[in-house]
Amino acid sequence: MPDEILTEIVDGVATVTLNRPEKRNAMSSALLRGLRTSFDELDADARVRVVVVRGAGRAFCSGMDLREMGERRGAADPESGVTEILQRVERSRHPTIAMVHGDAFAGGCELALHCDLRVAAESARFAMPLARLGIVVPFPLGQKLVEIVGPAAAREILLIARPFDARRAFEIGMVHRVVTAADVEATVYDMARAIAGNAPLSLAGMKAMIQRAISQRARIEHADLDALVMRARKSADAREGVRAMLEKRRPQFHGE
Repeated sequence: MPDEILTEIVDGVATVTLNRPEKRNAMSSALLRGLRTSFDELDADARVRVVVVRGAGRAFCSGMDLREMGERRGAADPESGVTEILQRVERSRHPTIAMVHGDAFAGGCELALHCDLRVAAESARFAMPLARLGIVVPFPLGQKLVEIVGPAAAREILLIARPFDARRAFEIGMVHRVVTAADVEATVYDMARAIAGNAPLSLAGMKAMIQRAISQRARIEHADLDALVMRARKSADAREGVRAMLEKRRPQFHGE
């Protein structure tokens, strides 16, 4: 089996590639472990100044691997600690750029949100389709969405649960730049080289300042919301939602 995360470093720019193109880079347990390991190693590498996160193939990341989730349905955490790993990406000591050349759905959308900067191709789509699966976004991930796009746009994204294009993502502040598919790679790496050429202590200080400014979010109590998340994940509707998505049919929800 090929490595599910590929990492390379060129002139201070590290590239982390999600490498499951045949599965639209869906987040398996192995991919998530590889992502955490990659960021741990890059944080310790003195050569690195900036990290680009991208996907192999046509998609950026389609979210959690639904088949694996179905197999882990009885586990305490069927998503294998995805929240912790996305927050690990966010805590990277290096500036991070998400290169969203294709679809970024659910956990893939959240991965992009947990990077410092986001550049999208015009053809890219974004979505948080959890309501179509009968599940609830974990509080820290929903909180991140609200932090980036605000409560009004977050309501639109989460309640309608349909994909939207890169231009709409730009309008609501989800992405920093939208360019043609032909230009997305050049734009991202031009941005990365600009960052890599800046003073390392300045970059570290700027990122630490921003993280401190939003640090109060960790103090918000959300145990009651966590209980709602787990109730939804264990529900018959959630099982039906995953089955329907895999079978490419409309789910039949009953609120139980």
